[in-house]
Amino acid sequence: MIWWGWMIFGAVLLGAELFAIDAQFYLVFLGISAALVGLADLIGIALPEWLQWTTFAAFSLISFFTFRKSLYKKIHGGAIGFREGLSGDIIDIGEEIEVGRETRVDHRGSKWTARNVGTEDIAAGTRAKIVKVDGLTLYLESE
Repeated sequence: MIWWGWMIFGAVLLGAELFAIDAQFYLVFLGISAALVGLADLIGIALPEWLQWTTFAAFSLISFFTFRKSLYKKIHGGAIGFREGLSGDIIDIGEEIEVGRETRVDHRGSKWTARNVGTEDIAAGTRAKIVKVDGLTLYLESE
């Protein structure tokens, strides 16, 4: 493939990762690998087409296993105060929830079914702690 073909292929892969889907950095490394193969051809390293594809595959695999995990962790896992699950979050309760009963609550911009699994009623206007999440149901205890 001609050098500019590799560059376009790399740009499409990078664009797909950044604008269209969240492929968790797989397409980023494919795009960079394609750009490297194109750059090699541009600076005069002439490779037969089968070797270009083999080099592309090798660059992709090496970068996946060398850089992807640490980069993904730095970008997605490095947010201060970010936790992936909801367990442990504290929420405000708008209406009383008796032990074993359910109600609807707003949390993180969504409506949830909240069930009181504690040993005492949760009064309206107080806060409760999420102890477990199952589907769209939050299991709460009074704080």
